[in-house]
Amino acid sequence: MCAKASYQQAETDVAMLTGVRVSAKTQERMVKRATLPEAVSNDPVTEMALDGGMVRVRTPKGQPSEWRQYHAMRLNREGVGMAFYKSPPTLLAWVSTLPIASLLYALGDGHCGIWSLFEQMSIPGSIDEILDWFHLKENLYKVAATPEQLAAIASELWEGKVSVAKRMLGDINTDSAKRFSGYLERHTGRIPNYRYYQMEGLPIGSGPVESLVKQIDARLQIAGAQWKTESLPLMLKLRCAYLNKQLDVISSVRE
Repeated sequence: MCAKASYQQAETDVAMLTGVRVSAKTQERMVKRATLPEAVSNDPVTEMALDGGMVRVRTPKGQPSEWRQYHAMRLNREGVGMAFYKSPPTLLAWVSTLPIASLLYALGDGHCGIWSLFEQMSIPGSIDEILDWFHLKENLYKVAATPEQLAAIASELWEGKVSVAKRMLGDINTDSAKRFSGYLERHTGRIPNYRYYQMEGLPIGSGPVESLVKQIDARLQIAGAQWKTESLPLMLKLRCAYLNKQLDVISSVRE
């Protein structure tokens, strides 16, 4: 119940389901005492998708709360996921325990922090970095150009023809076109032939981890929620254990 809703709502839900009242504070203490499992992959990890989410953090009394970022990772498209708040070493340590395949597809949007984390990972085999196609196209359509020009550039990028797309952007010669050209320059090595990848059933988007972030946020961003920084890692782990369907495993072991 605590993984699904606020502690106050969990108190109500438990009372309704069992007829026993367990106060919100007691449930919070139980969560803090719980030993939660690390997400594991029983299959070789062939895909990793990394993204960031936002959480409202409590600040000292008298100061406004702040929104800060956490990182979420999902394995093998719809596989298990984990989330970490301001702890890259913990994320990297978790990745080091995974059975990584000889070729790993790493997916993310254009945020430099995402690719910096991938670079720090100890990956034993080869890694194919892929810029999320949908973010690429979303950024393209911020360029001030005609619909025909944008469609033509998108067609070239869909087949991984970055140099051709950059020449076409040079003909547009606007500030937004220059910015997007710089974006392509930074991520050239991460822009494959998306059409071919799709035909072969290979990944082209980071949608699964974005879905994970939304599911995590459904717990973290309930109305009025503000989190202590020391409580966040545990709640992220609890929510991920619930989404990974691992809380049932804990119950069966205890029984």
